[in-house]
Amino acid sequence: MDGDNSHTSVEGNEDDEDDEKTRGKGKSETLEWFKALSIAVAIALGIRIFLFAPIVVDGTSMLPTLEDGEKILVNKVMYHLDEPQRGDILVFHAEHGKDWIKRVIGEPGDTVEVRDDQLYINGEPIEERYLEDKLLQTSGILTHDFQTTVPEGHIFVMGDNRQNSRDSRSIGAIPIDDVVGRADVVFWPFDAIRLVQ
Repeated sequence: MDGDNSHTSVEGNEDDEDDEKTRGKGKSETLEWFKALSIAVAIALGIRIFLFAPIVVDGTSMLPTLEDGEKILVNKVMYHLDEPQRGDILVFHAEHGKDWIKRVIGEPGDTVEVRDDQLYINGEPIEERYLEDKLLQTSGILTHDFQTTVPEGHIFVMGDNRQNSRDSRSIGAIPIDDVVGRADVVFWPFDAIRLVQ
């Protein structure tokens, strides 16, 4: 009997050990899944914070290039590698904590002038193909005459809908440090997916 009891007791310990191994394995798998999910969330947040950001176009100041309500992907890395270029459409921190989207017209040191609806940079006429449709649809003046010089470390921006845009003509040149990134892709709505130009 003693031998049988002893044998029974030993078998019970083996079962307990198997249960503990199973529980330990389950805990290990759960921990691995948790680690994997945590890494995935960290990567997604890193991409969102440091590389790309989705932005919703709010308003009509960039018509006809961008429509009110369209969602765009903003490349936040681009301007860590290079300066904003004339013609880029970018997002920047504006007044009251809001981000605005406009087109770069003048780079640091440029003299920007509009005369008789013609843009001049440093005295040279600049073709603005993105305004061709708007010019055809507009009766009267699209862009009123002005002249300004862009300070160093700043850019001069305007909306493509020149008659209905608050931009550097009223708020002044934008510090490059306030730029969030370049608008690269419209990704919503699906039937309007395209590169931003």
